[in-house]
Amino acid sequence: MSASIIADFRSDTITQPTPEMRRAMAEAEVADDGREGDPTARRLERLAASLTGHEAALFCTSGTMGNLVAFMAHLRPGEEVIAERDSHFLRFEAGGVTAVVGAVPRTLVGRAGRMDLEELAREIQAGSRHRPRTALIVAENTHNLAGGAVLDAAYMQELSGLAAEHGLPVHLDGARVCNAAVALGVPVKELTRGCASVMIDLSKGLCAPYGSLLCGSEDFIARARHMRQRIGGGVRQIGHMAACGIIALEQMMDRLADDHRNARLLAEGIHEARPELVNLDQVQTNMVLLDTEPLGITAAALCERLASRGVHALPMQPYIVRFVTHRDVTAEQIAAAVPVIVGVL
Repeated sequence: MSASIIADFRSDTITQPTPEMRRAMAEAEVADDGREGDPTARRLERLAASLTGHEAALFCTSGTMGNLVAFMAHLRPGEEVIAERDSHFLRFEAGGVTAVVGAVPRTLVGRAGRMDLEELAREIQAGSRHRPRTALIVAENTHNLAGGAVLDAAYMQELSGLAAEHGLPVHLDGARVCNAAVALGVPVKELTRGCASVMIDLSKGLCAPYGSLLCGSEDFIARARHMRQRIGGGVRQIGHMAACGIIALEQMMDRLADDHRNARLLAEGIHEARPELVNLDQVQTNMVLLDTEPLGITAAALCERLASRGVHALPMQPYIVRFVTHRDVTAEQIAAAVPVIVGVL
């Protein structure tokens, strides 16, 4: 790691809480959430439910917990869940859907994070003594390994309509769904309508230090609350954590557009020098993917060279480097980073 950091593009999870968040955490009204309920957490949950157009919500300490609790509430051991092959919950969440829930994943190769809906319809199984029953469909918006690709409202409505025809719920891993909504210029609920459950992560571009919200019907959230307790997520005075989440949802969404503009600046700067390495059409939100294969170097090796010059990025796949813009990376830092990146390339 370089002693002098020009810009840290590894993830939007490294964002620091704002001064307003720190004050809200210190001053939060709290109570035992496992007994009478924490008033600040209840306020955050109501806010998230309204944002996504659902009846209720549940605070979880992380996005991984939010997804896992949703799977526990939706699925029984041996049932099948269909998802895009590179979904975050399959790649980066320690296999919880199988290890904890006992569900069987069936994966489809997507394009820009989108499963082909005709193929999806063919893959749904009614179940038999030989085959598991398909019980859940999962979508991810924005899609991480597709470089922050957006699933628009039309696609989400087609997906939820298809699921409804087969009597299946859809869970949306909406860790960055606020980025998708800002990129499309639509309310979040336009992208979550028809989903039985939605998880929103607070600790990425929204800058909270931790937390996610799982949203759904009153009955679903009642089951989810029970499942959260089962895996040790029934924390006591959680108002200190929930307080920064309120700031995140009320004050940090509009500024996501800055991150998207900065990602475009970064992508265009690299593309101008080496157009074969960055696909500008893929840059829809706050991520830029750089293909190192034409360079004859692995993503990890390139990231090591960049870090030695003060620019930090993440090797996401053997030949794919991911750059993520966020509140703690300014346009000025990008202007300084681009010539360094181009020089290393």
